[in-house]
Amino acid sequence: MSTLWDPLRIGDIDLAHRIVMAPLTRNRAGPGEVPTALMARYYAQRGNPQTGAALIISEATQVCPEGQGYAYTPGLHTAQQVAGWQQVTQAVHAQGGRIVAQLWHVGRISHTSLQPGGASPVSSTARAATTKTFISGGFAPCSPPRALLTHEMPGIVEHYRRSALNAREAGFDGVEIHAANGYLIDQFLRDTINDRTDAYGGDFAGRSRLLVEVLQAVSQAIGAGRTGVRLSPVTPSNDAAPDTQVQALFDHVGAQLAPLRLAYVHVVEGQTGGARDVAPFDYERLRRLCGAPWMVNNGYTAQMALQAVQEGHADMVAFGRPFIANPDLRRRIQEGASWNIVDTKTLYGGGESGYTDYPTLPEVAPRN
Repeated sequence: MSTLWDPLRIGDIDLAHRIVMAPLTRNRAGPGEVPTALMARYYAQRGNPQTGAALIISEATQVCPEGQGYAYTPGLHTAQQVAGWQQVTQAVHAQGGRIVAQLWHVGRISHTSLQPGGASPVSSTARAATTKTFISGGFAPCSPPRALLTHEMPGIVEHYRRSALNAREAGFDGVEIHAANGYLIDQFLRDTINDRTDAYGGDFAGRSRLLVEVLQAVSQAIGAGRTGVRLSPVTPSNDAAPDTQVQALFDHVGAQLAPLRLAYVHVVEGQTGGARDVAPFDYERLRRLCGAPWMVNNGYTAQMALQAVQEGHADMVAFGRPFIANPDLRRRIQEGASWNIVDTKTLYGGGESGYTDYPTLPEVAPRN
């Protein structure tokens, strides 16, 4: 029986244990959406597997200018961004850690002020999302999108493929395709958003086509053993009501993912950042269908994480907000120590405060 502390090989990536730092948008990228030295320090603080994460999943990182939906979020589509990320990956590797890039296109969860030339965001649909996004000056309602044309879809896939290659050039150990939380790929998956009649709409095969094509292209570019995916079957985040046949949809998705032999599947159980029982869903069934190393996420306590791995419900457990306030989360779990509380006022944007200044447990000198 495995434990949370056992090493694990996922695809082509070796992990020292099973604790993962989940992707966390912090809105601290510099001009040109370039990662900064401050970001490198933040990741390095959490990248030592002896005290922190065995694997870090980077904050969501846009694959193209049109993929941006929030101010001050980093990209992976320019040479300057690649160079910025290199200092991050080098800092994490210097700690002995592993880090993958989460590749992101927000789709309709955006604002014209963030889009090239002030254009409308793109999506599977022309219907606006009834939610807000973060722009310069604060939160604002999302702008109405335009539906992508069929002939534009190969270009979207190419953005992901190219960004995956950029991630490897930047020193990442792999990538995670963000197909969750109501962003672009999820906007295609759900019939509550996708109202298309072309090859990327309609039945399960049509609505999952973009996801499958992206994963195939990325796997061929950098290897399936360095490619993961994040799914959130039932979360209502970003005005994304669950599909009307959600279990059947993800039965289809799981069957499509299995032949790809991905490094891992990262699943958000329940509502992202909220209730775990927001809607019924058989996660064990999806796990069996995918047949890949299984990472679980959402509201896990130390005891829940220990139990999930020991009882065989998960191979890895990803922690989000706890890693914001606890760079040494692994040590705290292992020693049964208390956890620092997140300062919610400093989550998005700013500098060192609430970012790189959270205290770690004091080092104890060995007895002579």
